[in-house]
Amino acid sequence: MTWVKTSKKKFYLHDDESLLDGLLRTGHDIEYQCREGYCGSCRVRCITNSHPVEYPFPPLAMIEEDEILPCCCRVQGVIHINHEPIIT
Repeated sequence: MTWVKTSKKKFYLHDDESLLDGLLRTGHDIEYQCREGYCGSCRVRCITNSHPVEYPFPPLAMIEEDEILPCCCRVQGVIHINHEPIIT
C-alpha cells in the first residue's frame, strides 16, 4: 500500500491507481494534460519518499531532480509531496 502526504491531507493509493488519479480523487487541484509524461504540466515537488520513484518509460517532459510527474510515475511506500503548482 502506498501512502501519500500533502499539505492538504494524507491518503493511500488504490491498487493500480496513478498518483495523479489519487490526487484528483482526494480533491487536490492538479494541472494535467497528456497523462503520459510528455507535457510536464502535472509536475510536483517530491519532499521525501521511502522508496525510489520509478517510471515505466523515461518521461519526455523536462523535470528537476526534486520533481516528479504524478501522471506516469510509480510510487511505493510513503511519499510526501508539495502539490502546489511549480512556477518557472
